Amino acid sequence: MKTLHFLVIGKNQEILDTLKRIIENNEGWTAEIQNDENFCYEYIKENTVDIVLLSSGLEDDFEKDIKIFCAGLDKDVKVIDHYGGGSGLLKNEVYSLFPNLQG
Repeated sequence: MKTLHFLVIGKNQEILDTLKRIIENNEGWTAEIQNDENFCYEYIKENTVDIVLLSSGLEDDFEKDIKIFCAGLDKDVKVIDHYGGGSGLLKNEVYSLFPNLQG
C-alpha cells in the first residue's frame, strides 16, 4: 500500500487537528499540519509531500501561489481545496487523485 504524506494548511487550529485525526485514521496516511503559510514552501521542498490540503482561513493570493509553487516542482505534489464536508468527501477527493488506492 502506498503511503500518502499530507501537508494540511489552514488558520483554524481546531479544524487542522480534526483533519489530522481524520487523515491518520486511514492506514498509510500521515499528516503534518501548519497554520504559517511562510513555513510551507520550505517544508514542501525538504520533505516528502504527496498532497497539500488547503483548509479554511487562507488568503486567495496564498492559495494561488502555493498551487503554482507545487506545479513547478520536480516532484508530483497534488493540491486539494478542502473546506469541509466530512471524512467521506475527503476520501473521495484523495481517491480522485489516486484511483489505484481504492480497495
